[in-house]
Amino acid sequence: MLNRKNIPLHTTAVLQAVLVTFLWSTSWVLIKIGLKSSLPPLTFAGLRYTLAFISLLPFILLKRENKSALLNISAKNLRDLILLGIVFYTLTQGTQFLSLAFLPAAMVSMMLNLTPVFVALAGIFLLSERPSSFQWLGVLVASAGIAVYFLPAQMPQTQLLGLAIALLCVMSNTGSALLGRYVNQRSNLSPLIITFVSMGIGAILLLIIGLVFQGIGKLSLMDWGIIIWLAIINTAVAFTLWNKSLKVLSAVESSILNSLMLPQIAILAVVFLGEGLSMKQISGLVLVSIGVLLVQLKKRK
Repeated sequence: MLNRKNIPLHTTAVLQAVLVTFLWSTSWVLIKIGLKSSLPPLTFAGLRYTLAFISLLPFILLKRENKSALLNISAKNLRDLILLGIVFYTLTQGTQFLSLAFLPAAMVSMMLNLTPVFVALAGIFLLSERPSSFQWLGVLVASAGIAVYFLPAQMPQTQLLGLAIALLCVMSNTGSALLGRYVNQRSNLSPLIITFVSMGIGAILLLIIGLVFQGIGKLSLMDWGIIIWLAIINTAVAFTLWNKSLKVLSAVESSILNSLMLPQIAILAVVFLGEGLSMKQISGLVLVSIGVLLVQLKKRK
């Protein structure tokens, strides 16, 4: 049981986490608005995370221990961070923005929410971690949700391309989850240093690729406003608040709160983007949410 003195602190942490999930959910709407405004997807993603990386600079430069840790990164840790940056930012974020150019936000969100399921399955081969019966049940429920959402499969060619990109996004996100766990467990670096270095490498590479292959487009004042808001508020501030809430919340609580994003994104997409959802699709989203939650809850315990 919680001590009464800790209740306000716990309540504050829950409210912070809920606010962060809402901010992250609005990111999907803002990304879709930017893409509809003809922002090149890869350049858009590169600008967002490069600006977020720059916004972290004061936290590094103003603290002596952070500067010292940055200057004394070992060659092995640096290689791991370069790989993490490429997988998590260049590949995962790049393919996420690309898939949103072809698919509804709710569909891409559902695909990405399957990451814990793929992590559990990948753990069998890479980490010799066998999922429990409870986790297998979650995998089956999530798979049923996918079947309900997509079948019978009748998609235009552009959506099939978007689905292939979204699947690549899920695969790279799964890889980054496993690699991120490895880096955080094996290195002696703080989460801030890991985020700063990996984000800087991955984001700048993503921006270069976007500028070379897609150009910068014609950015309006609204486009710049969306990019800056996503970089500062929905990335730098939101991740800071989330990490702060994790100091109080249990892993199970954070998993449950994080699962709020899927329904939030679906609702926001309907309200602000006009993306309609049939009862069949809503049923699929619900089943996927339950399945992913079963996989995470048992794993976190």
